[in-house]
Amino acid sequence: MKFPTPQTLENIAVIIGSDYVGEANFPVFGMNEIHVVQPGDIVFVDHPKYYDKALQSQATVILINKKVDCPVGKALLISEDPFRDFNKLTQYFKPFQSSNSAISESAKIGEGTVIQPNVFIGNNVKIGRNCLIHSNVAIYDNTVIGNNVTIHAGSVLGSDAFYYKNRPEKFDKLLSGGNVVIEDNVDLGALCTIDKGVTASTTIGEGSKLDNQVQVGHDTVIGKRCLIASQVGIAGCVLIADYVTIWGQVGITSGITIGERAVISAQSGVSKSLPGNKAYFGTPADDFRTKYKELASIKLIPDIIKKLDELS
Repeated sequence: MKFPTPQTLENIAVIIGSDYVGEANFPVFGMNEIHVVQPGDIVFVDHPKYYDKALQSQATVILINKKVDCPVGKALLISEDPFRDFNKLTQYFKPFQSSNSAISESAKIGEGTVIQPNVFIGNNVKIGRNCLIHSNVAIYDNTVIGNNVTIHAGSVLGSDAFYYKNRPEKFDKLLSGGNVVIEDNVDLGALCTIDKGVTASTTIGEGSKLDNQVQVGHDTVIGKRCLIASQVGIAGCVLIADYVTIWGQVGITSGITIGERAVISAQSGVSKSLPGNKAYFGTPADDFRTKYKELASIKLIPDIIKKLDELS
């Protein structure tokens, strides 16, 4: 997430009430999670296990809960609670804007696009040409939709990231300041839910087709011309390459990559990254043929046990 105007390290420190290490006028251009940071961004870290990863990332400002050696060319913001202060920055630069109409006056809708009754379109939404948005779709603020997109009834684009910190007294929510991007020629079935990014964009690539009741988590990027069948659940920060096929009721854990042209069979559970150009099945998902050989072997176990009993 880029700030509307460039900031300085001192300005950011004042907003969150923190100390800092670095020049007061050190430039700060935005804030992002670790997996999408760019030079000029702030990243937060609040556990020693991840200090090095944050300090060595592309981020040039590290919001951290301990004073450590600052890498050359970077700056630190020292905070008692980086998670809380990251939320403060999101709230400051991307505050929630309420709506007073079903279709916001700031929304831009392209020529030939049809909006059916009872659709909600939030602030600063952009919808391209020749789209069809069916009834009871909710399109949250800052969503970007390309041309020739169809979205079926009841789908929600831009709901908050499912991202919480487990504190002793409660679950503390990380605020979502990102958005959703739907590229050209995408079809979304009924009751799909696409969460916005925490600081970046959750993206559905050009020509991809999602069946009914598909869940896509925050900051996930789905490539072009993917096919995803009903009741698939994709966690946050997943990278799905082009031409991937995912059949019904597959579950995919966060932070992994699915390679180009991979095929994942129904009811599989994907718990690690999978190379492309192969077919997968099972929980945990593995090579299709290997998994079926394992299942065939399992069927032999009763006979093996019976023979062992007879021998004894």
